Amino acid sequence: MDTGLKGKKAIVCAASKGLGKACAMALAREGVDLVITARTADTLAHAAEEINKATGVTVVAVPGDIATEAGRAAALAACPTPDILVNNAGGPPPGDFRNWEREDWIRALDANMLAPIFLIRAVVDGMCGRGFGRIVNITSGSVKSPIPTLGMSNGARAGLTGFVAGLARQVARHNVTINNLLPGPFLTDRLRSNMAAQAAKEGRPVEEAIAARGKANPTGRVGDPEEFGAACAFLCSAHSGFIVGQNLLLDGGAFNSSMG
Repeated sequence: MDTGLKGKKAIVCAASKGLGKACAMALAREGVDLVITARTADTLAHAAEEINKATGVTVVAVPGDIATEAGRAAALAACPTPDILVNNAGGPPPGDFRNWEREDWIRALDANMLAPIFLIRAVVDGMCGRGFGRIVNITSGSVKSPIPTLGMSNGARAGLTGFVAGLARQVARHNVTINNLLPGPFLTDRLRSNMAAQAAKEGRPVEEAIAARGKANPTGRVGDPEEFGAACAFLCSAHSGFIVGQNLLLDGGAFNSSMG
């Protein structure tokens, strides 16, 4: 399938590794020139080099924290008129809400709700004026099925989901779509670190814990980030203009519901 993306420009946030990097790679394979962001400059530069060598597209690495005004400004300065925006940021830590202070909640909201909204605000009108735009927010399967220990993530991402549901319907007539990708268990550093903590409590190797997590999934495995990237590329394609304000759950069927 020709996705119609060759020559387009994208900003992909938190793209130095994991699902963000997978999305950046998938878009690059479709001929999209990239600006990628992340907080760790060395890791980001390595990702940019790897994507460029694999695909030949232009990849500009802009290190910075996308949850800050300065981080967003740097990314937008490098790509002021993107055709595609992939919002992504690391989730807040797990824990008991009784132990979280106001500052903890503000950090979660800044990263997982407000940063995407401010980036959308910066680019959406330009997309509407040009008659094409694709915005994909990487959120979490917890939006549909909250995870008790991830209360800050549940709350912040649910707020973004509600905002997007309203805005997406306002801009769709301009061939600008906004949708959310909700990952379940994918083999990323975040999954590995979460499973390492669990494995330590259970007194078993982390690989064994990850295998058990996969076995419990209807697919019998955890997800491959490359699969996630491919889904993102399709949502950004010229063929996805009738997919508006949706929450696409990629969890191997773990969320059990007739209506999705």
